[in-house]
Amino acid sequence: MFEHNAGMKVSSLYISQVKRKCGIEIGKNYNLPKNEDSRQPQCPKDKESAIVETLEHFKTIQQK
Repeated sequence: MFEHNAGMKVSSLYISQVKRKCGIEIGKNYNLPKNEDSRQPQCPKDKESAIVETLEHFKTIQQK
């Protein structure tokens, strides 16, 4: 299951972005941009799927 994700490094920014997409409440000001016009990198699809798989494994979200 997790073999293909072994050694993958994922930032807390990406994790919080995926949690928001899944509807999981996170801290009010957690990883928000400091300026309105600042840009944040978006989570790549391969890392997003790895994060979702991990959240499902630990039963943070329900499996689809």
